[in-house]
Amino acid sequence: MTAEKNTAIGTTDIEKENLSCLYKITRNLASSANLQDSLVRIVETLGEEKKMDNGTVTIVNPTTGELEIEVAYGISAEARRRGRYKLGEGITGKVVATGEPILVPQIGEEPTFLNRTRTRGDERKKKSSFLCVPIKAGNQSIGALSVDRIYEENLGLQSEQDLRCLTVVSGLISQTVQRVQKVNEEQEALRRENSQLKRELSAKNRIKDIIGNSSRMQEVYEMVYRVADSNATVLLRGESGTGKTLVAKALHYNSNRSKGPFIVVNCSALPETLLESELFGHEKGSFTGANERKRGRFEQAGGGTLFLDEIGEISPAVQVKLLNVIQERTFQRLGGTETIRADIRLVAATNRDLETAVSEKHFREDLYYRLNVFPVFLPPLRERRTDVLLLTEFFLEKYCRENNKQIRRISTSAIDLLIQYHWPGNVRELQNCMERAVLICDGDSIQSIHLPPTLQSGESIHAGGRLSLATGVENFEREMIIDALKQTRGNQTKAAKFLDTSLRIINYKIHSYGIDPRQYKVKKCES
Repeated sequence: MTAEKNTAIGTTDIEKENLSCLYKITRNLASSANLQDSLVRIVETLGEEKKMDNGTVTIVNPTTGELEIEVAYGISAEARRRGRYKLGEGITGKVVATGEPILVPQIGEEPTFLNRTRTRGDERKKKSSFLCVPIKAGNQSIGALSVDRIYEENLGLQSEQDLRCLTVVSGLISQTVQRVQKVNEEQEALRRENSQLKRELSAKNRIKDIIGNSSRMQEVYEMVYRVADSNATVLLRGESGTGKTLVAKALHYNSNRSKGPFIVVNCSALPETLLESELFGHEKGSFTGANERKRGRFEQAGGGTLFLDEIGEISPAVQVKLLNVIQERTFQRLGGTETIRADIRLVAATNRDLETAVSEKHFREDLYYRLNVFPVFLPPLRERRTDVLLLTEFFLEKYCRENNKQIRRISTSAIDLLIQYHWPGNVRELQNCMERAVLICDGDSIQSIHLPPTLQSGESIHAGGRLSLATGVENFEREMIIDALKQTRGNQTKAAKFLDTSLRIINYKIHSYGIDPRQYKVKKCES
């Protein structure tokens, strides 16, 4: 009777201890969204509450199919790295393979215990009990939870209770894994959806005939689509060669005036007397040589868009007349009295600093404010370096097609020069550079020698100083290795043969220069 009573009291104490441990584990799991943190908290709680040593959570690596220690309590990092098992190997591998828990009263007496982590070498730990239960997702075992406990006589009942407790904990781990995986999947789905929406928006805003995916160009695309359908006057600002004419065309052909004419006037190409006649037209006999009536560009652009390029170059006299047209939307031909309505969308462009020109009285302030209704700034090429390769490939394909050439790629050394150059002439300079390269290239790839000397001079590259001989040699070796990896699709053995050297040297150089051969494995890089 006394023994039964003591057993009942012992059972109650064990149950209370287990319930307390499970409560703490459940509370910690509920507040954690990180799987690694959750597993660490579990083994720490088991160590503190149940006085268990060497607690480990082992998970099946889906890539290798091996069991690897995910988290551990009371085990060094080196021991964790050693703790790898195949399915069915050792006690842990057997638990995962069979899906059944195992209790070993004394580890030292169990022949199948491998001690792969080398943490049970002393006699005391050899007498530890080892408890291992599977972690299941549905009917499939995905890992195991195992702990050590100092062996004591007459602890059979407690060991059985501990095994049941660990089985409950493994179920909590399984639920946590599935919950965290679901959260991660939802976050990944949201991330993919967000990326997809960004790509769709980018594709929607993308303007035909304008090459560029950089953030600066995305801003330009967005501005174009915001103003395209309005009749507001647009002022395109930017350096020469940045593509202001292309943006002006995009404004026209993406507007409700797209079926009307698109008329371009280069204000800097005409003298003052001719510019006035070109813009407003003239009547027969209005000046010497005016043998017939002429319709000006404002009339020709009726129902469409008039693009005034280099507007910062017009004379004060023309500025006055242009201001009147913009304000009143009416004008008269030279020598005429008829008032003509200007049904046009006005787009102007300049590479000048108009604010300085206004302060220096070279440009009318009132005209400036009339033109500057909706300014769009086009970035120079040096501020959108991610677009350099896109533009290069576009021009390469264009001039290969025009000149009937079969140039498939651009070498790494040539790419480095193109990326590092500061492009004072912007896209126009890059276009001319690629046309020249295609014309003088006789092989199947553009090399650095095919690029203009300005790209290859030390002054043209912002490299922060003169290159040393050692650095130059390293850069050359790196380019040769990358070219070889591109040719061999990332195969290092073939790359070594291609360069007539040993695999050991290639591996050493790849490691030294931080080259990742894997990026060339999927397909041949056509830079």
